[in-house]
Amino acid sequence: MTRILRGLVAASLILSAAWPTHAASTKATPETLKLEDCIDLALRQNPTILKAREEIRRNQGVIVEVRAQTFPQVTASGTYQQVAKSTLDPIPVPGFPSAFDNQEQPWTAKIEISQLVYSGGRVNAALRAAKLSDQIATLGFQATVADTILDVRKDFYQILLDMALVDVREQSVTLLAEQLHDAQSRFDVGSVPRFNVLRAEVELENAKPPLIRAQNDLRISKESLVKLLAIDASNRTNAFTPINFEGKLVYEHRDWELATALDQALQRRPELLQAERQIRVAKANVQVAASGYKPQASVFGNYGWHDYTFTNRLDDTREGWTLGANVNWALFDGMLTRGKVTEARAQLQEANLDYADTRRQVELEVRQAYSDYLQTLELIEAQKKTVEEAEESLRLAVARFRAGTGTQLDVLSAQTALTEARSNEIQALHDYNVAVATLERVTGMTVRMAD
Repeated sequence: MTRILRGLVAASLILSAAWPTHAASTKATPETLKLEDCIDLALRQNPTILKAREEIRRNQGVIVEVRAQTFPQVTASGTYQQVAKSTLDPIPVPGFPSAFDNQEQPWTAKIEISQLVYSGGRVNAALRAAKLSDQIATLGFQATVADTILDVRKDFYQILLDMALVDVREQSVTLLAEQLHDAQSRFDVGSVPRFNVLRAEVELENAKPPLIRAQNDLRISKESLVKLLAIDASNRTNAFTPINFEGKLVYEHRDWELATALDQALQRRPELLQAERQIRVAKANVQVAASGYKPQASVFGNYGWHDYTFTNRLDDTREGWTLGANVNWALFDGMLTRGKVTEARAQLQEANLDYADTRRQVELEVRQAYSDYLQTLELIEAQKKTVEEAEESLRLAVARFRAGTGTQLDVLSAQTALTEARSNEIQALHDYNVAVATLERVTGMTVRMAD
């Protein structure tokens, strides 16, 4: 099972960068789904996973934006004006016109290339922060995938549990109906009093509400998983989902040690890796803020055209090039940079605190999951022979009752005990499978390690 999960997660991670926004499946949903099918559907259709993919796209766009500052910038500009003659100053030279047409319609055009040369480390630090943010988004995607897989497994196991409980309740109702039929037959021939018939009827009626509730729980658990898989109602044929979910609650012994589980979690958990990279982002942001103390320099060159002022011909132009450099250094900015640095350093300290808290949270989750796992092992061990013993107890009670050496109460009590034993056995298997899925999630086994 773990190998299948890793393969599905790896495939989803590979496709994350290129997956289209309309990735939800449009083909008809199969009538029967196994756990692997459900996980595959969730990886392709679950909205939370799709939004996490888009977050990766967004951060990749931020990287492009920041990197753009390191490349030459090419701009083209131009102006054209229409000026009223009354606003022009006459030329105080005898023999010259008081104004020229080009003074009334001045224009310029220019193409300029500029290159940032030095920014006090701001651009490089911002680029590092953007790349780290992209890694954080990827790790967030991995965590989302792991959470979704866990939710799918839990919902799927809940369906299997509800299906089994419905089966147990149906068996109980069937056996109690047989007991009622037997009591009625014995009453008809006068071998038992009316009390036996009434008692059997009451027991049968008391067994029906748990069956009804179990059937309702099954319907609801199916609908919950269908929603998680983003299966639209248009693919259904009636009010409730017609999809059948196929699988078994099984027990497969796993050798787990708490120390190993903790070590795996600290190495693999995306949340912890995210917190570590967030510290590095905060350090880069401190450098970005501190760049305000340093000068910034760029070089530029342009080639331009403009009309000749002292002529009446609009196509009489002048052109040429200009080279230059710009240096800006804020000698005093009202302590703006100091404020930014203080803010960035505080955010760095917060990131360090978040990492420490996240580490403690990861360790707590592993210990809780491991404790739940140990509990399920003990419950399964306790339930190993209970069902067999309860079945044998019911068989003996029925045999004694038919032989006249036992009572109807013995039979009904044995039947109640068998129903409870079967329910406990199924519940223990369900809890074990959920505990295994949870322990795999909290130790990072359902996601590949980030580079």
